[in-house]
Amino acid sequence: MSKVSIPQGTRDFSAETIRKRNFILQNIRSVFELYGFQPLETPAMENLDTLMGKYGEEGDKLIFKILNNGLSDPKNIEKAKAGFDKLMEGKNTPELTERALKYDLTIPFARYVAMNHGQLSFPYKRYQVQPVWRADRPQKGRYREFTQCDADVVGSTALLNEVELCNIYHTAFMNMGLRDYELKINSRKMLVALAEMCGGADKMIDITIAIDKLDKIGLEKVKEELAQRGLVENQITVIENYLNLTGSNEEKITAARALFSQNETAAKGIEELVYVSSQAGNTNISIDFTLARGLNYYTGIIFEVKGPATVKMGSIGGGGRYDD
Repeated sequence: MSKVSIPQGTRDFSAETIRKRNFILQNIRSVFELYGFQPLETPAMENLDTLMGKYGEEGDKLIFKILNNGLSDPKNIEKAKAGFDKLMEGKNTPELTERALKYDLTIPFARYVAMNHGQLSFPYKRYQVQPVWRADRPQKGRYREFTQCDADVVGSTALLNEVELCNIYHTAFMNMGLRDYELKINSRKMLVALAEMCGGADKMIDITIAIDKLDKIGLEKVKEELAQRGLVENQITVIENYLNLTGSNEEKITAARALFSQNETAAKGIEELVYVSSQAGNTNISIDFTLARGLNYYTGIIFEVKGPATVKMGSIGGGGRYDD
């Protein structure tokens, strides 16, 4: 008889753990409500075509797909075989799967807004606290099923929203005693500008995917991956110079202006960073030009939050603007 177990990358929660989780989640919900956000819940599964193509090539590989019902029905066997053949070629096919577990809360939220646009008042501020699923390799601090806490604003281009989100992080962490958290920001416009300096915007995805791995694999491995993705030596040198921009927030901005002196896209990104970092100066905010975030839909300011050194895990929050 096989040993009783649960799927790899999932967890049971005891009463003690549930009470601790409830304390944290209720604190986060109360902060969202304090800033005027309204609750929303969406289904555990979405149509596959809603999710695919939104998370970049790395993210799309991690979507949990759900097999269609009735594949073993005699009248569906030929379609199922054809679907499996396409699957072995790395292709998705509706003959085999049309639905998937949600990878995050952002794309389902965008789908909800598109379906209910006529009934919503804008700017629409919503928060959502629900589980999501990713077919990732389980490791310490990384699970295949986990809870996300999202807050989004639709219908406003004002950078004041980014400032408010910085303060949401700050308020929630202060309430939980995490005073030494670090809030990192960058602008995707800086990465677009970097791509423009390296041969064109079509290099954007290749550069972003590689830079997003910097913390995990280090600079030399990132340079190797950039070379494998077709960038030449002088382009990689430009990227290395960008990744080595260090110092205080003011010093980083000065260095970035010098590096991108003739680039209009970078000038807009720098303007965004200066505004948000100055207006949210009461928070533990830090400009980090190495911050990339691999999701393709980000267009403006991006965030990543790390806990104090005593919290033995990596990122505990992140996100960004997605105007498109």
